[in-house]
Amino acid sequence: MTYNPNKHHRRSIRLKGYDYSQAGLYYITICTQNRACLFGKIKNGKMILNDAWRLIE
Repeated sequence: MTYNPNKHHRRSIRLKGYDYSQAGLYYITICTQNRACLFGKIKNGKMILNDAWRLIE
């Protein structure tokens, strides 16, 4: 598959001029290949982290 800049582009949703290195609450989304549950599981509506995610902490 060849790269087509008209089709394959991403727009930044970051605020221009905002310093994201400062302390604050940030919401991130992590997508895994094939949506594999690599970091834990959901049980009764809560995320139960596994050891792989604890390494990241």
